[in-house]
Amino acid sequence: MSKKLILAALASAVLFAGPALAEGDAAKGEKVFAKCKACHENEKGVNKVGPTLKGVVGRKAASVEGYKYSEAMLAKGAEGVVWDEATLGVYLVDPKTFVPKTKMAFVGLKKPEDVADVIAYLKAHP
Repeated sequence: MSKKLILAALASAVLFAGPALAEGDAAKGEKVFAKCKACHENEKGVNKVGPTLKGVVGRKAASVEGYKYSEAMLAKGAEGVVWDEATLGVYLVDPKTFVPKTKMAFVGLKKPEDVADVIAYLKAHP
């Protein structure tokens, strides 16, 4: 099975598992986001090991000013990848499959509701 097909299946599973799941819960997402805080902030201009996630929903990949991205992530940005709900839904499940050779060490969120909740949190705090 091709990687694109696997990624499409993962995105479908995350985003279309059910109406409530697809929307997510921003309050629960804030708690799940605690797993991300070791490397990311959700404050404008605050980069840590990873770039700020403030305004990430709708942002082009590898586009935070002043952050040093991996070549792999820069390539995703050059491809025109945008961090919308579907893209984040796939990436957050398995970052290394979506961006091979990414420097992000996080293994991903395995619960579809956690993925939906984190996306809801990020959307609620643009």
